[in-house]
Amino acid sequence: MTLKDVADTLVASCREGREAETLMTLYAPDAVSVEAVDFGNGREAKGIDAIKGKHAWWESAFEVLEAEVSDPMLHGDDRFAVTFSVKSRNKETDAIEDMFEVAVYHVADGKIVREEFFYAS
Repeated sequence: MTLKDVADTLVASCREGREAETLMTLYAPDAVSVEAVDFGNGREAKGIDAIKGKHAWWESAFEVLEAEVSDPMLHGDDRFAVTFSVKSRNKETDAIEDMFEVAVYHVADGKIVREEFFYAS
């Protein structure tokens, strides 16, 4: 897959709420996911199973009420960025939160090898 193919597929899967389904096809087995802050399990998730675990945690803890995903912004031949605006409900506290983040994805050999998330303060 080209960088554009990977980026377009990731954005489509996020918009359709099936991002967890595409992890095995879009991500390298040893991919790394890096959060801006530690949510209790460290900032980095290393490997596809750890990244799957992050997705499972999110789905168990939050309900997405609204979401907007930007078109991918390509950078050179190995990176792209996407912005996410999400309104979610914390399933434990019922608190409603608005979140905005920028995600930068690094691609090698047609697979995402690293993702980094940046949050608005």
